[in-house]
Amino acid sequence: KLVSAPVKAGIGRKGFAERGEKREGDLNSPTGFFGLGRLFCYHNSVPGKMPFIKTTAADKWIDDPESPDYNRWVRGATSAKSWENLKLTSDEYYYCMVIEYNFYPVVKGMGSAIFLHLSMGEDPNPGAGCVIIRQKDMEWLLKWMTPESNPSILMGNEKILMDILKN
Repeated sequence: KLVSAPVKAGIGRKGFAERGEKREGDLNSPTGFFGLGRLFCYHNSVPGKMPFIKTTAADKWIDDPESPDYNRWVRGATSAKSWENLKLTSDEYYYCMVIEYNFYPVVKGMGSAIFLHLSMGEDPNPGAGCVIIRQKDMEWLLKWMTPESNPSILMGNEKILMDILKN
């Protein structure tokens, strides 16, 4: 049942990777059906019923494939050589929801830090692999989602997704 008009979104600068071909740093968004996991927010509340973690300057997402914490959230110190800060000087991660790509299990080098987050401007910008939407659209989604509905996202271009459905 359609509950909303389409939402403009940005994806990876190089588009969608073929299924199973996403790699760390390739600027592609992954293809597949993924759960929407932890929600991070800079503020003390979010619209709707989704649980969230208030983001601090100590929050990071590990993107170092050699780290035992690869593709995981860490608060505080880490031995990883690289990570994504979850508290930025911009509002891009004001609402930042984890897209559970490369989670079950985590495979080193297959890609990390794939989020649903806010665009820098009114038109969603491309990114490094995330799905990027306007703040008003994210707030609508957060009001609509419930934890009981197990929110998820289907990602990919029409040709790739149709090929998956055929097989």
